Amino acid sequence: MKIAGILALWNLAFALGAFAQEGAPTFKMEVRSAFVWGEDVPGGAVSWTAQDPLTGVGILKLRYAGVEVSSRMGFEKRSEQVQEFIAYTTTIANSTNTTLSVEYGGMTVDGHTVPPLSIIPTSKALDLKRSKNQPNIVEIEKLYCFRSGFLSDASFLPTNDQPSGLTVAPQHSLTVSSVIRDPRHYPILCSTEGCLPKGTIRYGIRVGSHDFVFIWPGRSIANCGR
Repeated sequence: MKIAGILALWNLAFALGAFAQEGAPTFKMEVRSAFVWGEDVPGGAVSWTAQDPLTGVGILKLRYAGVEVSSRMGFEKRSEQVQEFIAYTTTIANSTNTTLSVEYGGMTVDGHTVPPLSIIPTSKALDLKRSKNQPNIVEIEKLYCFRSGFLSDASFLPTNDQPSGLTVAPQHSLTVSSVIRDPRHYPILCSTEGCLPKGTIRYGIRVGSHDFVFIWPGRSIANCGR
């Protein structure tokens, strides 16, 4: 899976250690220069968490060589469906003198690769029969994460392995988003602190020749549903 190469590479060390008794899984990997949030090294990217001044929600940030990438993530449950949706918005600020390409880098939920959903506007709304036959399509206006303005609906990453065609010009920024359905049967854990996704969500975005990988514990993801 080309689009998930960097996430598979990141997970390989964990998988080998955790499942050595059961045999190592096979991954298709690509050698890339990757920076992982929370794993700062000398000469590499610097990562930190910022707080949204309006909502207090955490924003994960990675900076390297004049490029700053910010990650915001939320989840919600559609009332007419059993499954939960996980959505995220990434902003790339390019302070270099070079135009940079932006590509989808893959996403995993508890180690399982999950493809992004295709987005359609409400003006092309799905009827019930079509929505059952095309489960990988979602109407953007029905997702409160975007309708509320918590996440951006300005631009969406492609859902296949083709080049996105997205670029960020020098001294400019670009904001892109994506949505998945949580593949787990019981992804939400409720406690006195509320109901939040379990496990860990990882995703990568390729900016120029580097991959920026973000790690979101489920308990850190904002509930942007009503």
